[in-house]
Amino acid sequence: MSATTEQSAASRHALPDPGERVPTISWPIVAIFCAALALFAFSTWAALGGALAEPVTILLSATAIFVLFTVLHDAAHYSISTHRWVNVAFGRVAMLFVSSLISFRSFAFIHIEHHRNTNDDDNDPDHFVSGAPWWQVPVRFPLMDLPYLTFLVRNVRRRPRAEVLETSLLMVLSVSVIVACALTGHLWTLAVLYLIPERVAMFVLAWWFDWLPHHDLEDTQQENRYRATRNRVGSEWVLTPLLLSQNYHLVHHLHPSIPFYRYVAAWRRNEEAYLERDAAVGTVFGQQLDADEYREWKRLNGKLARLLPVRMPKRSSARAAEFHPVPVAGVDRLTADSVLIRFDVPDRLLDKFSFEPGQHVTVRTDLGGEGVRRNYSICSAATSGSLEIAVKHIPEGAFSTFAMDRLRAGDTLELMTPTGSFGTPLDPLARRNYVAIAAGSGITPILSILRTTLAVETESRFTLVYGNRDDESTMFRDELADLEARYADRLRNLHVRSREPRHPAHLRGRIDRSKLERWLGADFPTSTVDEWFLCGPVAMVSDLRDLLLERGAEPDRVHVELFHGYQKARVADGFTSAAASVTLRGRQHEVSLEAGDTVLEAALKAGLDAPYACLGGACGTCQAKVLLGSVAMEQNFALSAADLQAGHVLTCQSRPTTPSVAVDYDA
Repeated sequence: MSATTEQSAASRHALPDPGERVPTISWPIVAIFCAALALFAFSTWAALGGALAEPVTILLSATAIFVLFTVLHDAAHYSISTHRWVNVAFGRVAMLFVSSLISFRSFAFIHIEHHRNTNDDDNDPDHFVSGAPWWQVPVRFPLMDLPYLTFLVRNVRRRPRAEVLETSLLMVLSVSVIVACALTGHLWTLAVLYLIPERVAMFVLAWWFDWLPHHDLEDTQQENRYRATRNRVGSEWVLTPLLLSQNYHLVHHLHPSIPFYRYVAAWRRNEEAYLERDAAVGTVFGQQLDADEYREWKRLNGKLARLLPVRMPKRSSARAAEFHPVPVAGVDRLTADSVLIRFDVPDRLLDKFSFEPGQHVTVRTDLGGEGVRRNYSICSAATSGSLEIAVKHIPEGAFSTFAMDRLRAGDTLELMTPTGSFGTPLDPLARRNYVAIAAGSGITPILSILRTTLAVETESRFTLVYGNRDDESTMFRDELADLEARYADRLRNLHVRSREPRHPAHLRGRIDRSKLERWLGADFPTSTVDEWFLCGPVAMVSDLRDLLLERGAEPDRVHVELFHGYQKARVADGFTSAAASVTLRGRQHEVSLEAGDTVLEAALKAGLDAPYACLGGACGTCQAKVLLGSVAMEQNFALSAADLQAGHVLTCQSRPTTPSVAVDYDA
């Protein structure tokens, strides 16, 4: 299923990226954090010393807690900093003020579930407020943390043990402090300093952050993400600072990772694209505006912003795969046995190293006089402008050991221009459902596909099933959590662990046929999935692919990527010598093939720098088009049915079946 007719008709423009990025450190958030702590400290001093009346100190402390919620909120979406630990640190401190009963990580989980299930009565923890009858609203506002605790109890088996323990300890500590103050006669002091201000802040937060954006909207986030929450326009000179930009709450739900102070800018950059999707907009006084009414309102108040172009990924401009020396920009440890390698591609080579999601590069280097080449999938987004690969250590592996122990920023490696066709064409207007299943380092091409797809196809959804031994061995663990926070309503990560006895039972063990059978019956039936991506060990991928085809998935919608094929022994029986014409980088070469030689072997014997990597029919690097004659391929794990029909072959697996054959690596 590609973009539906209705969606294409309603959305003449793709929804561009909002143009905002998470900063290394968000100084406006740091500023309001420090100001709120200072205000709370001042009000506490004033209350204890009698310098101000109790109602005034309560109001000041409540204001500080209200502001600290915005810090907590942005920390939960990892919007404060690109460094994960910074977000966690700010979030944990802010959480103590907003509600001392819940840990920061528990709050982050609950809040992401709100994004994923907005307005869904059974699964949205905030629906306790946003869906409340009007006469119950004043009672429910100050009790907002009660449905959060209930929701956490319902999902306790899904949460890490450390997180549950932290929340439990906070609850015990909070109750102990209240009881101790009551027994010592200081309960009223605690109430003035914290308990009453915290409830006042909770009342306002539930009112402004939950009820105002969501009430009386019937669509859920899964049904229509543009009408599950609203923007509130008018009187913005006072409303925006007062609500800390939550009057543009719709922007937050569409782009959760944008810092709060950039919501308005993100809306104004692309408001026409939002309006084409019938975004929910209301005025400060509650009048609901359709797109035309908003345009008229905007015309009277200013000009509509222009649309920004969507950046689409493109393939390498190289005529055929070729090597170039490329400096290493950085080597970062991912897990105990894997590293991320970032490359600093020179400007003159940027077009040649452009890539589509799912492609890979071949690395060639000289280790102690013995040349080594290895093939690695690109894991960065094709729209990011960066080129990154991840290398997992293989015991006694020449290059992986070198990458783990000796490779440093500033070193130079020879890189082949990107090849491969694991991904699928993207359409900014599409509304698709993707499922990817990966194990171990199989996440690398999947991560590029996931990142790029969610950025380009703003209406598509993605489910990732990722198998590893345990949490510590999970490559890109934090990155995947950040992406899930950023695309809360469109990305779901299911982590399968084989060596974590406390992991949820349905996600414990290895990814295999029986698990996929259960998922197909409950989580993602084949009829609802548009594209499948499988990457991991040969046995796992082959077994899962067979099951999907048995269940009715179309073969060209099940994409397979293997890091290693089977390198079989040379076979000469049944083959005779032949002559081959090989076109490579615009030049034609005549080579001879001995009986049993593959086209690639003959090209390499003749001194041609033909592209190759795995030699097992798995990577697709040696792909070429047959122009004359015919060949027999031993095995194929890389080419699609469309590639085969167009005459493409894997030259590392192809032996001529005619006296002469012509192949073109540039085609």
